[in-house]
Amino acid sequence: MLHINNLVCRVEGRLLIDNVSFALLPKTRMGLVGRNGTGKSTLLRVIKGEMDAISGETRIRKGARMGAVDQEAPGGTQTIMDFVLSADTERAALLVAAKTEADPETIAHIQTRLADINAYSAEARAGTILHGLGFTSQEQQNPCSSFSGGWRMRASLASMLFAAPDLLLLDEPTNYLDLEGAIWLEAHLKRFAGAVLIVSHDRDLLNSSVHQIAHLNAGKVTLYEGGYDSFEKQLAERQRLDMAMRGKQEEERRRLQGFVDRFRYSATKAKQAQSRVKRLEKMRPIATIVENPVAPFDLPGPKRPMAPPMIRFEDASVGYEPGKPILSKLNLAFDPDDRIALLGRNGQGKSTFAKLIAGKLDVMNGRMKHHKRMQVAYFAQHQLDVLNPAETPYTHVCALMEGATEAQRRSRLARFGLGVQHAETPVCDLSGGEKARLLLNLIAFNGPHLLILDEPTNHLDMDSRAALADALDAYEGAVLLISHDRFLIERSIDRLWIVQDGTVSNYDGDMDDYRCQMGEKERKAQTPGKVQAGLAIRQAKADRREALAPMRRNIARLEAEIERLRDGVTQIDAALAKPELYERDPEQATIFNMKRTRTLKRLDEIENMWLVAQEDYERARNQ
Repeated sequence: MLHINNLVCRVEGRLLIDNVSFALLPKTRMGLVGRNGTGKSTLLRVIKGEMDAISGETRIRKGARMGAVDQEAPGGTQTIMDFVLSADTERAALLVAAKTEADPETIAHIQTRLADINAYSAEARAGTILHGLGFTSQEQQNPCSSFSGGWRMRASLASMLFAAPDLLLLDEPTNYLDLEGAIWLEAHLKRFAGAVLIVSHDRDLLNSSVHQIAHLNAGKVTLYEGGYDSFEKQLAERQRLDMAMRGKQEEERRRLQGFVDRFRYSATKAKQAQSRVKRLEKMRPIATIVENPVAPFDLPGPKRPMAPPMIRFEDASVGYEPGKPILSKLNLAFDPDDRIALLGRNGQGKSTFAKLIAGKLDVMNGRMKHHKRMQVAYFAQHQLDVLNPAETPYTHVCALMEGATEAQRRSRLARFGLGVQHAETPVCDLSGGEKARLLLNLIAFNGPHLLILDEPTNHLDMDSRAALADALDAYEGAVLLISHDRFLIERSIDRLWIVQDGTVSNYDGDMDDYRCQMGEKERKAQTPGKVQAGLAIRQAKADRREALAPMRRNIARLEAEIERLRDGVTQIDAALAKPELYERDPEQATIFNMKRTRTLKRLDEIENMWLVAQEDYERARNQ
């Protein structure tokens, strides 16, 4: 379907794509991954013909239709439904021709073709896609101009999915979706008949919806079979083997060099030394994938903890217009150590509830009690605009550290992950991920009691998302999270609240239950005449978790054994590091060395058992 041959691309003098070749086969879904700035979007632009490569070519199968979500969101008076329907240009042309054509044979041919492409069910199909992406039936008839930029981008995504091209290119498709929309998109892509190339940092989307991962690193693309978790394991194994081979090569290089240095000027060994010099010259270094750790997030906890409850609602309501509450009957409590994620479709009131807790909205009725000294940090994507585009990260930090020295300020900025290379860069020239990192660290600068995060991962790559999850794990305050990133929710959150039917309530279940519930809602929408089986599905889910429980316990047992063996090796190494051991008790040193060898051998066996158990568990879980 798509062939890329010896492609070379530069952007502003920087080599991003270096002699890359790979193929995307028909009906194959491929995820393109890599750190921010490695050239993923550049590669998509070359494929779409929006920019030229220095050399090489991209070829698409003759006659194949390519589709991509436009960066320009739709506007004007055209309804969202008509905009999506217009994506099928053949249908639109045939419908026009059917009204104007007079020849009976031509009319018959047109009607046959309309039937072949299911033209008369097009509105129903478009409505299903729009509903899955969060548009209600009424909203589907509203003009494009009445929607925000994010919702218009959803409409662009809907139009491409409706057009069903032979090759679909998607660049971060979940950035404008809520959790429910992301779950729907995963299911839809699984049914998509064409080939798909997805640039995404959404781990769950890449795990459930793709067959291959294309990893772009240092200008090169390497293909891996399976989803993202499988790619991570294969990459880690490849790194381990490369480092082992490089170690062997370095040992061989030292041995050869030692022989040359010793016998270079020996009359009897000169020939052998010269032979080894030639071997050294021919020895090519083994290229290894160097792990470049991402900078951590700095989220200091509150200096003084508060007694629970930190926030309490008593029959409260909130909204934007008097007498028209968005949420009501709020009876909830928020403790200082709570980690809560808000679930619910866009438009139900998640952001409204976050603004209420952040103090940006007042209670209409009822009561909201909270500690007077409570400090709240509120992060939302639109707040990136509060950063002064003409200022630098360093000047932003200076405003918060007026009495500090320059060294102290730069040290604190380095903890943000914005070191020397970014400290003096104007905010307008920072990437979206760098701006999000700066803002998140700035709002949490003084150690808030509560951290409210509304879609914090939209501009973060996969490693930065993991770093954010680590920071939230270490953060000592309370967290309220709104996100479509299930990896972040499952890593960082203890409780789930759901926003629906005009209120907020506790959700009894985990993310697997919620995902199952969303899938069941979609099936109800698509097959309204069938008997609903929600209870049976939830029971099947529970049975499945129970069946997987022994496998999880076995993995936990192996992990504990690995940890114990590693601790044992550490203790032995500490004992062997003492020089007096060899002088005082050489026999004991020998015993320690033998014990270390046995422990390392056992550790290797247990790690192999863990890998097999983990693969069996993942295979059983994905069946």
